[in-house]
Amino acid sequence: MSAAGDRLQDTARQTALALPGVSHGYPFTPALDVYKVAGKVFLIVTDDPDEQIITVKCEPEHARAQIRGYASITPGRYLDKRHWISLGPGPGVTRRLVTDAVENSYDLVIERLPRRDRPSAR
Repeated sequence: MSAAGDRLQDTARQTALALPGVSHGYPFTPALDVYKVAGKVFLIVTDDPDEQIITVKCEPEHARAQIRGYASITPGRYLDKRHWISLGPGPGVTRRLVTDAVENSYDLVIERLPRRDRPSAR
């Protein structure tokens, strides 16, 4: 496994676990670490040494811009290609970019929840 991929995945995991109300597990397959808030998926970390990616929810316009701007950001693997993007290690994919992507994905899910189901503010 490349160090860049390890860092990308570790950063995503640490960021997600620091957010309120987050749970995670392997509901689909042992190779997909799925992070949820109020039962809704906002992050998938692929536990495959040959494919070190994370997949996050993203507004369609922002997703298109990210895909155009970074060679290692692609339409979301496993999910709706319009509303999800996958990030892999590569030029320009920084710790800050990964952190922002995870936090933005979480926020998108929270915004669509009824107020009673939202975790405490972060």
